[in-house]
Amino acid sequence: MTKKAYVLNALILFLVCNFAHSRRINCIEGYDSENARIACNDGFDTGGLSRKSFPEGFVFGTATSAYQVEGMADKDGRGPCIWDVYAHTPGHIANNATADVTVDQYHRYKEDIDLMKNLNFDAYRFSISWSRIFPEGTGTVNQKGVDYYNRLIDYMLEQGITPYANLYHYDMPLALQEKYGGLLDCQVVKDYADYADFCFKTFGDRVKNWYTFNEPRVIAALGFDDGSNPPSRCSKEVNNCTDGNSGTEPYIAAHNMILAHAAAVQRFREKYQETQKGKIGILLDFVWYEPHTRSKADNLAAQRARDFHIGWFLHPLTYGEYPRTMQENVGDRLPKFTPEEVLMVQGSFDYLGVNQYTSYYMFDPPWPKSNISSYANDWDAGYAYDRNGVPIGQRANSGWLYIVPWGLYNALMYVKERYGNPTVMLSENGMDDPSNYTVNHLLHDTTRVNYYRDYISQLKKAVDDGANVTGYFAWSLLDNFEWLLGYSARFGITYVDFDTLKRTPKMSAYWFKQLLQRDQ
Repeated sequence: MTKKAYVLNALILFLVCNFAHSRRINCIEGYDSENARIACNDGFDTGGLSRKSFPEGFVFGTATSAYQVEGMADKDGRGPCIWDVYAHTPGHIANNATADVTVDQYHRYKEDIDLMKNLNFDAYRFSISWSRIFPEGTGTVNQKGVDYYNRLIDYMLEQGITPYANLYHYDMPLALQEKYGGLLDCQVVKDYADYADFCFKTFGDRVKNWYTFNEPRVIAALGFDDGSNPPSRCSKEVNNCTDGNSGTEPYIAAHNMILAHAAAVQRFREKYQETQKGKIGILLDFVWYEPHTRSKADNLAAQRARDFHIGWFLHPLTYGEYPRTMQENVGDRLPKFTPEEVLMVQGSFDYLGVNQYTSYYMFDPPWPKSNISSYANDWDAGYAYDRNGVPIGQRANSGWLYIVPWGLYNALMYVKERYGNPTVMLSENGMDDPSNYTVNHLLHDTTRVNYYRDYISQLKKAVDDGANVTGYFAWSLLDNFEWLLGYSARFGITYVDFDTLKRTPKMSAYWFKQLLQRDQ
C-alpha cells in the first residue's frame, strides 16, 4: 500500500468511527479496505429501516450511465455521440472537462461490480452506448463493443448482481444526428427499434430487465427547448441558438421518442418476451410540484406542471393521448398519434422507472403570458424554491436540487392514483456535493446519509399506502462525469480520485451496506 493510500484509509477509519461516536452509535458493520476492517455493534442510524421493512423480493440497486462512467469514448470501435462533440467544444462543460476517460468503467467494471456486491446491493442499472454497438447508428456492428457488454453482464451475474439495462441515456449517435437530425426525423423510430432488437437478441438470454429511454422529457426540453444540452437547438429569442424552434421541436422529439419506445417494446413482445421471460419499461423523471398557496389558481398551475412533466409521456403510454392541458395549451404544435400508433403506444410498458430527486412550489403567474412559443412557456406556470421566505428544503450542490423527502411520497402516490398504480421502480434518487469540498468532507457525507434515510423512509410510507413500488436505485454508484458540470459535482456513494481513478466508498456506501444486510 502506498503512503497516500495508507493515509486515506486511516482517515476513512477515523471519520467512520468519529461519526458513529458523535451519533452515539458504535461503528459501521465492517469497513473493508486493503488491510483494514472494523467490527462493530450497532452501526448507523437507518431510521428503523432494513430489508425487512420492504416486501419480499424488493430490489435495491445503484445506477450509472454509459457516457458518464465508461470512458474509452473514441477507442475499441465506438462511434461518437452528440455529447462528444459538445464536450470537446470549449466553454460548454465546467472546466472544459470531457468524458473521454471519465472513471474508466470500461476497464474497471469488475472492481465496480465487486463493490456493489460488497455493499449488499442486488442490482445494477447501467446503460448501453448505442454508438459503441453501432458506430454509425445503423449498419455494421462493432464486435468489441458487444464483447464489452457481454463481459459486463456475465460478471454481474457471476457476482449475483441483476442487470437492468437501459438502451438510451442522452447519447444519440452523431452519425444519425448529422444524417437526418436525430430525434427530429421519424426515421429514428425504425433505427432505434433495430438497435433495440439487436440488444434483445444479443443480451436478452441474460438480461431480463430492460428500459428504452432515460428521461425523454429532459432530452426534449434541454436539447430542443432551451438548447442547453446537445444538439443545442432552440428559438433564437429563447436562448440564442443557431438553429431550432422551441415551440415545435421539443414536441416532435418527444413524439418520436414515444414512438421509438413503443416500436422497441412491440419488437420485444413479439419476438423475445415469451422465450426470454423478460420485461421492459421506460425511465421518466418527476419533480413533485406542490401548489405555492391553497388557491385554485395555484393548484391548477401545479397540475399543469405535472401534466407537462411526467404526463407528457406517461399519459399517452397509459391512455393513448397527451394530457388535455397540453392539447389545449400547445394546440396544433402538438403532434397527434394515428389510430394505429395509439394501439402501439397505449400500454407499452411492463413496469415504469421513476427518477425522483426534488420538489418545487408552483404558482399561477401574475405576469402576462409570453408571446414566445416554447415548451417552458406553454406550462403557463411559475415556480419557486421557497414559500414566505422559508426554503422548500435544504439545497444540495446543484441549483435545481432541493432536499424534499415528502415530495417523493407525493410523487409516488400521484402515479398510483392517476395512472392505475403501475409497477414502479424508483430508478434514480440521490444528491450531489461540490468537488471543491475537502476529501474529508466528501467521504464524511452525512448530508447524503440523511438524504437517503429520509427519502427511503418516505418510499416505505408510499409502499405501505399501496403504491406498487418494487425496487429502488441510488444515483449514483460512483462520482463521475456530471454532464454540464463535468467533474465539479459528485453524486456518488463512492469517492473517485479523478487523477488516479481509485474508488473509496463514502460513509453513505456503508450506510447502505448496513441497511441491506440479508441476515437482519
